Amino acid sequence: MCSDTKPNIFENAAEHQDLPAGDFSSWLRHARSVLIIENGTDVNCGECIACCNSSQFIHVRPDETRTLGRIGKDLLVAAPGLPKGHVLLGYDKNGFCPMMVNGKCSIYEHRPLTCRNYDCRVFAAAGLAAGDDDKARITERVRRWKFSYPAKSDHDEHLAVQAAAKFIREHAECFPGGKIPSNPSQLAILAIKAYDVFLKKDGGSVKTGRASLDTEVANAIVEACRKFDASKRTSRGC
Repeated sequence: MCSDTKPNIFENAAEHQDLPAGDFSSWLRHARSVLIIENGTDVNCGECIACCNSSQFIHVRPDETRTLGRIGKDLLVAAPGLPKGHVLLGYDKNGFCPMMVNGKCSIYEHRPLTCRNYDCRVFAAAGLAAGDDDKARITERVRRWKFSYPAKSDHDEHLAVQAAAKFIREHAECFPGGKIPSNPSQLAILAIKAYDVFLKKDGGSVKTGRASLDTEVANAIVEACRKFDASKRTSRGC
């Protein structure tokens, strides 16, 4: 006997469709600019609120007075390791940002710079998951982002970012103090800062595999990040 009930093959189909992430080189230039200027980025989030319900601690700076004026002081805690006045906005027992009301950000026009600058495409660029189980919704979104490669440079730069992330993750012992970021977001950002260390040179590729060579590559990454951060301070007039 046949059932009158048929599975809906289109159910939740939109949640699994690929999402255009843009031309890689253009995105990379913009991502690096945002890291320097911190003027916010433009992500086609649609209905996605994964970053708002994934147990995130949001850094709020003391000069973000409009934002601080919209958040109850009881929701903020001092940010460890940062100067006085820097605070963190936590999350509720379900992992949701407490500023979420009826599935929407209640302070969107005055949301923190951390939120304005956040771009989950950094994980797709670096070939990383967003984190552990509490970041599963973000990782699911990340898997849907698909960059385009209109020129060879787009492809080469994407490979370089991924190679940088892989090297940093696998060669912690080559870096000062043997320390690398455990946070996937910080690791992805380091790869974006230092990707050019891994760009192919004269048809070849960056050589690794021996301790001395790996240490040289690690030192080059540190120097690339130092120069990048110096340009950031210069842009702020520091």
